[in-house]
Amino acid sequence: MAEKKTIRIIKKGEKSRPVVKAKANTARETARDMVDTVTNWVNEFQQRRRAETTNALRILSKTPRGSEA
Repeated sequence: MAEKKTIRIIKKGEKSRPVVKAKANTARETARDMVDTVTNWVNEFQQRRRAETTNALRILSKTPRGSEA
């Protein structure tokens, strides 16, 4: 009973309209686009973090330590 049924009147000689499943495909495509977007964000974040870590390790390796000076 959660879904409301509609009643259609088909006149004599009138052909019934074809059922279009575009909404399901559109929802699926929309979900796929959202997943792609979030995946790209995560990949960019990971790349930025790796670059920052690499730069930090370079800087740390070039600076002399207090006990070695």
